Amino acid sequence: MSRQTRLTVHISLFLPLLALSACLDPDGRDMGQPGIADAGEDGSDEGEGENEQPSPPEDLVEMFDAAAVEFDVPATILTAVAQIETQWQMVRGTVEFEGQAVGTGIMALRGADLSEGAALAGVSIADASNDPLSNIRAGAAFLSALADEHGVADRDDLSAWEPVLRTYSGIQSEEGRDAYVFDEVLPAAYGRPVGAAPGDTPLAVDAGNGEPTPTLAAGPDYEGSVWRPSPNHSARSAGSIGDPAMVIIHTCEGSYSGCWSWLKNSNSGVSAHYVINNTGSEISQLVEESRKAWHIGASYDCTRNSNVDCGKNGYSSNNFTIGIEHAGYANQESWDDDMIDASAELVCDITNDQGIPRDQYHIVGHGQLQPYNRIDPGPNWPWNDYLALIDSYCGDDPAPEPDPDPEPEPDPDPEPDPDPEPDPDPDPDPDPDPIEIIIDSNNSLNGANASIFVSNAWTSASGPTDWETGYWWHSTQAISDAAEFAFYLEAPAELTVEAWWTSGMNRSASAPFLIYDASPDLLDTVYVDQREGGGQWNTLGTYQFEAGWNYVDLSVWAPGGSVVIADAVRVHTP
Repeated sequence: MSRQTRLTVHISLFLPLLALSACLDPDGRDMGQPGIADAGEDGSDEGEGENEQPSPPEDLVEMFDAAAVEFDVPATILTAVAQIETQWQMVRGTVEFEGQAVGTGIMALRGADLSEGAALAGVSIADASNDPLSNIRAGAAFLSALADEHGVADRDDLSAWEPVLRTYSGIQSEEGRDAYVFDEVLPAAYGRPVGAAPGDTPLAVDAGNGEPTPTLAAGPDYEGSVWRPSPNHSARSAGSIGDPAMVIIHTCEGSYSGCWSWLKNSNSGVSAHYVINNTGSEISQLVEESRKAWHIGASYDCTRNSNVDCGKNGYSSNNFTIGIEHAGYANQESWDDDMIDASAELVCDITNDQGIPRDQYHIVGHGQLQPYNRIDPGPNWPWNDYLALIDSYCGDDPAPEPDPDPEPEPDPDPEPDPDPEPDPDPDPDPDPDPIEIIIDSNNSLNGANASIFVSNAWTSASGPTDWETGYWWHSTQAISDAAEFAFYLEAPAELTVEAWWTSGMNRSASAPFLIYDASPDLLDTVYVDQREGGGQWNTLGTYQFEAGWNYVDLSVWAPGGSVVIADAVRVHTP
């Protein structure tokens, strides 16, 4: 049975749930709970009909409702989390901020949360990463488990989900968690506008500390923003090299509140001038435009930018750029029109104030200037429409292409400001740190970058083994019920794959290991004789893997009358 067939069969198992959920009346849920901003004193909606909130695609509505019934999580909570995290898109996050786990799927499950949610839902990590229904079910199962941990007694009371949502967000700061819950997810769950305007209270309900909620001031450089100052900035370099000359477009690879709160964290060592939420309804300014934000870890190389502004070569790009982060993911398929519009209006204002040319050489993507480890804003960013919108807001005709000849050498910068991290060499490090990941049969021994999944048909064993962590075994049959060893990579890498098992005469002489990359594309199938080679690492081959979750499956589809042993898999730099 192929991997795609397994997904189809898996979805078919839940058609009865989908049919049941289709009979539910979504209007039957109580959406008039008090405490959320924009509700009248009597709990009625003021301004009903204005700021109508978007709805997910109809096929996803059925999936949300089915998962809600199965795991006892309100469908409005599931839908709201997915809206805030991914705009209901299947995403595969990439690294934007070092040390931040990437989001996966419609529910943006991260790191160990993805592994736990998949296990709770009874699906593999591969399915939870690539199949929408499996991802929604994994997210619902994880939220339900968190609700149990936090003692949520009345699952229908949306406000009771506050502590669950705080944990699910993965946000470190209290301020960021408050905003995620009260400015984003709960308003979306109640069908009300998301985001705050300057002068509004930042929290939609009282956080419970008895203190009056402060209002947000407008940003110092852009009236349409709210001011959330970050400590992570420094003076721009002296001379013309410190004059703002470019705008860099980034993606957060996560939610809006998670993004700006991380950029405000003094321990993160990063920042940006602005962050825009995924519908354009709120913009945060974090650093004054006159100051240097720490948003790009690359020295400028004009060969990456059509040989424009070559006089800036070798200088940190932070010196002369203004950075804008956008909630969302570089590989998402589409971008909200209102977000693109709000971003274009902001860029018009920046370029007017700073005298920056409005063209593709001075309004650029992060990945264009730092291509060795960044791709944002990704292949689906609507550059032509975006630049045209900027011109429209500024009342410009399209700008002529600049002279590609290098500019005169700028005044020397005797003491350039240090960045939070040294700029990498323009070329990738030819000797990156070696990689070694062991995926054990005991998930409690695996880190956030490794996980094993087996069905209930596999049997655990703790007999003698040099690996001493136990193992799983399954009789060989003509069925698809693989043990899945999954490992996460932050960047593509060529790795050698090895497997460990206990040998014995009842073992399969042709146990099939299937190696998948993160696409998932089948890279190879390797048949091994598990009657031999026990108690040691056995090489399966060396393969090129992608960033994200990659997989080594041990199939049970082999001649009958024997068993296959799933003990451990190791991947490492050759």
